[in-house]
Amino acid sequence: MTNFWQKLPKPFTVLAPMEGVTDFAFRETISRYLPRPDVLFTEFTNVDGLNSNGFEKTIKRFKFSKTQKPIIAQVWGTNPKNFFKSAKIIKDLGFDGIDINMGCPDREAVKTGGGAALIKNTKLVKEIINTTRNGAKNLPFSIKTRLGYDRIVTDEWIGFLLEQKIDAISIHLRTAGQKSLGLANWNELKKVVNLRNRISPNTIIIGNGDVKSYQEIIDKHNEFGADGVMIGRGIFSNSWIFDKQNNKHTPQEYKEILIKHLNLYDPSQNYDTLKKFFKMYINNFKGAKELRVKLMATKNVNEALDLLK
Repeated sequence: MTNFWQKLPKPFTVLAPMEGVTDFAFRETISRYLPRPDVLFTEFTNVDGLNSNGFEKTIKRFKFSKTQKPIIAQVWGTNPKNFFKSAKIIKDLGFDGIDINMGCPDREAVKTGGGAALIKNTKLVKEIINTTRNGAKNLPFSIKTRLGYDRIVTDEWIGFLLEQKIDAISIHLRTAGQKSLGLANWNELKKVVNLRNRISPNTIIIGNGDVKSYQEIIDKHNEFGADGVMIGRGIFSNSWIFDKQNNKHTPQEYKEILIKHLNLYDPSQNYDTLKKFFKMYINNFKGAKELRVKLMATKNVNEALDLLK
């Protein structure tokens, strides 16, 4: 059965799920006011939190608008029963797909056995995949992972995932041990694509790592065979990274995007969480550094908006 992953143009673009970054306000900003990627992801959300007394707080992470579709809910954890229940919640909310994080190298996630630690536990992974599928029914199912835990094990690990007939696999082309250090190993993607062609031809392959321009997206597709390219940190160095025309932008355009983002801010959140975006928008123009220093000293949205007038 075809799903939305297979209907996307190639190479398609994806904004990576990033904790504290791809929240509702940022996804809405990039969907409405910037060249947007073809697919968006939520922040990664713990399945235990969705099935505990923390539900009311956790479910807010799954707020989205029609403008953001297609949008994928990403979850993580280790409890198969909670994956099943979370998949049902995600399907009922109207997401376009569900994704399991099996690549996060964060120490807090790994020490629970979740995130990248799952690379070393294929027995549990298989159980999680089966229970998630049962809960999600016909909702497209994907996995985001890495080339290995502390060494590259493409044949063993990615081959195993392909045997599960996953709809799409996103691969950060480093090991968990590397985190974001060193260069992403795009040559391994050729091996992944060959494995896919042999084991699971219908699985979509998405490459991730060190991509900083739209031209690089085209290049990765042509050279390594990626069906799609996922961009994470690259968005911070170029707000218009998904612009196919690579147009130039004025300082006022940068400021206007930040103003729109600030106006979408949820006042129940900690204001300091917004400050990571100042460097993203207030960058690459004369006087940007000075303005950014002033913005970092603000204590609330109104102060920041006054500076940007």
